[in-house]
Amino acid sequence: MRMRNVVKLAGAIALLAPSVLVPAALMPASAVAASSETYRQLNLFGDVFERVRSDYVEEVPDNKMIEAAINGMLSSLDPHSSYMNAKNYGDMQVQTRGEFGGLGIEVTMENGLVKVVTPIDDTPAARAGIKTGDFIVALDGTQVMGMTLSEAVDKMRGPVDSKIVLTLARPGVEQPFDVSLNRAVIRIRSVRARREGDVAYVRITSFNEQTESNLEQSLDRLSKEIGADKLQGLVLDLRNNPGGLLDQAVAVSDAFLDQGEIVSTRGRHAEDTTRYSAQRGELLPGKPVIVLINGGSASASEIVAGALQDHRRATILGTRSFGKGSVQTIIPIQGQGALRLTTARYYTPAGRSIQAKGIDADIDVRQTEAEAETTAPSMVRSEASLPNHLRGEGEGEEQSVPLAAEDIPEDQAKDRQLAYALDLLRGVNVTGTTSN
Repeated sequence: MRMRNVVKLAGAIALLAPSVLVPAALMPASAVAASSETYRQLNLFGDVFERVRSDYVEEVPDNKMIEAAINGMLSSLDPHSSYMNAKNYGDMQVQTRGEFGGLGIEVTMENGLVKVVTPIDDTPAARAGIKTGDFIVALDGTQVMGMTLSEAVDKMRGPVDSKIVLTLARPGVEQPFDVSLNRAVIRIRSVRARREGDVAYVRITSFNEQTESNLEQSLDRLSKEIGADKLQGLVLDLRNNPGGLLDQAVAVSDAFLDQGEIVSTRGRHAEDTTRYSAQRGELLPGKPVIVLINGGSASASEIVAGALQDHRRATILGTRSFGKGSVQTIIPIQGQGALRLTTARYYTPAGRSIQAKGIDADIDVRQTEAEAETTAPSMVRSEASLPNHLRGEGEGEEQSVPLAAEDIPEDQAKDRQLAYALDLLRGVNVTGTTSN
């Protein structure tokens, strides 16, 4: 196994400096006014808190109100900042290790409803036919409207083999409908690989702690199975991959690059810039690579696609990616949970911001002829269309454009994007739309 120096991100710990009292006379007038207004607003919060505490029709636990207030503050910033209580923080740590209990579904919040980003392969959600773009409107008959994302996710988790009924609203389907599922232990196989004749096909469904090692093992197996001299190339499928760990995205990119920058992150201040670079050595030196992306490819997936595209190491094929180019730092709070706070933006090696823009495919290929010919709104939207999303650099309202439907056909013979990629690697004449 090739060794690399990959910086692994640990949770940042907030360190509070001792308070230093500064006489008001020594502070600028603007600072004094700002401080006074801040304390006035905090007093307002305290007044409202006490009034609810004493006069609301039913008694509400203090911790529940405070947690709701924190979530309200963070959700007003952008869709990806949130507070995790101790239980949810523990669940997140388990999930990044690649094993957790639940339904096997990646979700986000949109317009007060839980929206399916993608069902995870071979899980109860995938087997029940839940699709990207579905909205979960009720859980066991309880309306989702009014819940936080954390509350909804917590309700979807539970003991293995226990039952839950999801009420779904699906674009194009007139009435909401129920889907009954049994919870299971979800073991994430983030890398799936198979031989497509003389081409290696590898699909990465998420970026967890096992992704890099699983990728190396899969490519080693396929190279031996096909024969290194007969291997025509690799199709790296990142479609509907919602992302995951930054260090794993860097490691996967590094597997196909011999040198150069992979990605940089830039925060609020100039000194908050971090750059990640490739180490010497590749897994498939000299072999052509095609990366498949679509509107469900987000975050870490976009880092890989952007790095390989900028270095011209791979051809990017499919449709424009989701555009989630922001960095979330996990800040543990001692004795409580953790804060998930958006702290920076991702930039490709060429200096392109991913946020609210995404990665455009070099060759635009839609799954159906109808998708290729229509510009009508569809079920899957980009980061730029999420309420309160972090603005991309130079973003205008005209960029909030719906993407094409993102279902990947279960019948591989009907997967036009994959077929196109395989033909391209084998030198078959194909036609498509090339992006500039």
